[in-house]
Amino acid sequence: MRKKILITGAIIACLAVILGAFGAHALKKVLTIDQIASFETGVRYQMYHALLLLFVGSTEYISAKAKKLLFVFILLGIILFSGSIYLLTTNDVTAFNFKVIGFITPVGGTLLIIGWLILIASFFRLKTDKIT
Repeated sequence: MRKKILITGAIIACLAVILGAFGAHALKKVLTIDQIASFETGVRYQMYHALLLLFVGSTEYISAKAKKLLFVFILLGIILFSGSIYLLTTNDVTAFNFKVIGFITPVGGTLLIIGWLILIASFFRLKTDKIT
């Protein structure tokens, strides 16, 4: 599971860099300033949570069960939150009306929050305050 979390975190981080560059260069010509700002929010949250996955995959302070839960909640949260933002902000340049999926964004955000709560709970379960 550790390898899977680390690889997934690295891929998601790499995609965030690619999408950030795409937004800053290619989309700048076709989107409004507000749409670019929203797109950047999706990229920023994707990167934050990619880094979280890299931390989760590399630490021994989180149980295997919590790591599995974190992986699922964070991955689904990134897909739903950032993914829906990407689709919604590029809605004007596509043939499909992505506004019908607007309700997915807060669902993804909620999954990300649940992931952070799982992380917090796992830290409260630590047996010691000493880090060795």
